[in-house]
Amino acid sequence: MLRALQQAHKAVPSQRVLSRTFSAAPIARLQASAELRAATTVVPPPSSPLSPPAAAAAGTTSVPLSPGAPIVSSSASSSSSSSSGPGSIPPPPPKKPKNRLRTFARTVLVLVLGSSTFVIWHSHDQRHPGEQLPHDSKLPTVVVLGNGWGSTAFLKGLENEGYNVVVISPRNYFLFTPLLPSVTVGTLAARSIVEPTRFLTRHLKRKVEVYEGEVTEVDPTKKTVRFVDNSPIKGAIDGHEISYDYLVYAVGAENNTFGIKGVKDHACFLKEIPDAETVRQRLMDCVESANFAGQSQEEIDRLLSFVVVGGGPTGVEYAGELHDFLTEDLTNWYPDLAGRIKITLIEALPNVLPMFSKQLIEYTNNTFKENKIDIRTKTMVKEVKDKVIIAQNENKELVEFPYGLLVWATGNTARPVTRDLMNRLPAEQNSRRGLLVDDHLRLQGAEGIFAIGDCTATAYAPTAQAASQQGHYLSRVFAQLTKKHALLKELEEAKASNADPARLDSLANAVIRASNIRPFHYSHQGSLAYIGSDKAIADLPMMSGNLAVGGFATYYFWRSAYLSQLFSLRNRILVATDWAKCKVLGRDVSRE
Repeated sequence: MLRALQQAHKAVPSQRVLSRTFSAAPIARLQASAELRAATTVVPPPSSPLSPPAAAAAGTTSVPLSPGAPIVSSSASSSSSSSSGPGSIPPPPPKKPKNRLRTFARTVLVLVLGSSTFVIWHSHDQRHPGEQLPHDSKLPTVVVLGNGWGSTAFLKGLENEGYNVVVISPRNYFLFTPLLPSVTVGTLAARSIVEPTRFLTRHLKRKVEVYEGEVTEVDPTKKTVRFVDNSPIKGAIDGHEISYDYLVYAVGAENNTFGIKGVKDHACFLKEIPDAETVRQRLMDCVESANFAGQSQEEIDRLLSFVVVGGGPTGVEYAGELHDFLTEDLTNWYPDLAGRIKITLIEALPNVLPMFSKQLIEYTNNTFKENKIDIRTKTMVKEVKDKVIIAQNENKELVEFPYGLLVWATGNTARPVTRDLMNRLPAEQNSRRGLLVDDHLRLQGAEGIFAIGDCTATAYAPTAQAASQQGHYLSRVFAQLTKKHALLKELEEAKASNADPARLDSLANAVIRASNIRPFHYSHQGSLAYIGSDKAIADLPMMSGNLAVGGFATYYFWRSAYLSQLFSLRNRILVATDWAKCKVLGRDVSRE
């Protein structure tokens, strides 16, 4: 028995080593592991230079190799031994790593080519409108007054095959007013935020007449509109009167001065493109005059004092844009003057931006404080003189604000033509804020007149968002009216042809359904405002509450939101290009 065990130990030297090294308890488990390794490992013959000596088998990890002998792992040896033999397939060559940079470049190239192709095709399609149906004297005439947010949204959604449409406005373009403060400092070009009205009307199915004129009179009894040509160059006829079946009254509003003395004479407004250009010219005039030789220190401080009256979105955004212009451009080109420029914002209410949440109001106040913009709330302007503003603060004390530039952005009031229309309907139109309309935007006291936009007095704020929703709603109303007229005509023809009673009842019910027009419902989509230093605030409806955010990320959300709201691809490209030019090349400081 002892002799048999000795022979077994000689046959398997590794097991003999293990039996001497480890305790007796795990011997069986280690023996099984050794047998598994022996089954999967190719052991070289004793004469091979790879054969380990007895010392190595006894526990050392170093293996002496002959010079030039290859090192072969057990798995590789097993694989080579299993694949060796006649008829075996050689392994494929290793694949080269993909060139990620080349793949990325090709992807970018495809995207650029695809986008360029789409832009070229879309631009060509927009610049070459097709043939339109002519006016038909048998169709009702729809006269649209104005081409602001409400009327432009109405025209964009209108299916006008059943109407003769006429547009009358003192300007021949639509203006994207939320970006108007950016024009005052050269961030955007004026042409980038305007869209010619004919770019829209020429793509409608039936021809639309567009007249550039100022409406002076609306007669709801005769159903007529009187308008005149106020352009510098006039023809032989500078006034005309037109009749309507339906009137879309969307003339907007004008700046409210509250009857304060000197505002119209000395303040700059921010309502139209000429206003923005005037503000920019006045701004550079102040800077250059302050830089004039021999100017006194007191006069320099006055000329470089810029005052904004009105703490709404327009006033706050202009103050933010003015601060950016100062810190990013004027500082570089007027280093001796930039540090003396002072920006003051005057607001009669306790807070600026009262339509935003308290959190965002506080964030705006802190940002303006960091930007050294002086906010004077609870301060009412009493008089505006040539070089100074007289105001009353919260302590009922009169204070003076010397200024070089004054921008007035305090709100709106009704235009003269709107007040004239209200005087023609004294019983129904008794609101001082604007025209009163019903739930379907029909003017109270008049037949066939719809009023939308800033000229109306409604429960919601007179914003571009509200006017745009009113315009879209009104286009659906006219589509339903077209359907109703077609059904009435079909019903009369059915009666004339003595159609069966079932068909007459069906047509009558269809007319009733077409007459049931849903009332207008305003859906608030949120409020946005830019506050300078690449920061913006957003008050957005979120489920049952509001989401109030502000900062750098919100600034890019503000930009993307306004880009998406622009009416055409042309405007989006122009605005995006202007933003890029401003970031790379800076704003122009030349005097225009």
